[in-house]
Amino acid sequence: MAHRRLTNRRALVTGASSGIGRALAVELARRGVDLVLLARREERLAEVAKQVAAFNRRAIPIVGDVTDADARRRALDAARDELGGLDILVNNAGVAAHGRFAEASPERIRPIMEVNFFAPVELIREAIPLLRAGVQPMVVNIGSILGERGSPHKSEYSASKFALHGFSQAVRPELARLGIDVLVVAAGPTETEHFDVLLEGTAELPWGNPPRQPAEAVARTIVRAIERGRRDVVTGWRSRLLLLANRLFPGVVDRVMARYG
Repeated sequence: MAHRRLTNRRALVTGASSGIGRALAVELARRGVDLVLLARREERLAEVAKQVAAFNRRAIPIVGDVTDADARRRALDAARDELGGLDILVNNAGVAAHGRFAEASPERIRPIMEVNFFAPVELIREAIPLLRAGVQPMVVNIGSILGERGSPHKSEYSASKFALHGFSQAVRPELARLGIDVLVVAAGPTETEHFDVLLEGTAELPWGNPPRQPAEAVARTIVRAIERGRRDVVTGWRSRLLLLANRLFPGVVDRVMARYG
């Protein structure tokens, strides 16, 4: 993957009203990117658009649910008609639930897979024509360290992120033929509203709340990875340590996880 300058590039960010999505939108604007912002909360999107405008960059808010084909179409149409095209697609929107799998209803997994996996897959498919015409185009899929190492009490969320990571790896060589790069972000614990909008369960987990990185720090790591043409990036040293331990000593990590099952 080639290094890229971000000045005057055009990006679409989903889940842009808060957390990593909001921080990414602001950081990309700081680097000279014009943006389409897709999320459900109109007032929050307007706030992000003002932050983007402070850097003299354009921000087009699109209010809608990423699982809605019409919302995805409106976002892509805005990129084409208002910005003149699309260079970077950031699939960031996500939802989660906490709790033991055996105690969960069968319905819990479906909205998680819809938002975290099916929606980004379909948005990539729909964005390919625009991206092919873009400048050094890239798809950025915001995954999780739980897409590399599953966790008890987060089985459905882990599954959705494993699916996104696996899809990204599989489709990367196909998109490379079209000149489109793919970056997968294994995001570690981050200070966001993620735990405040759970589909089910509470923010309290058996192991407590680990230290979380500010969303702004995570966004800077991701933007640097975009600029450097990275294929994969893990945010936070604790996350990198966990994944290293899981690769070298998977049995030990299994035993630690079993304490909280």
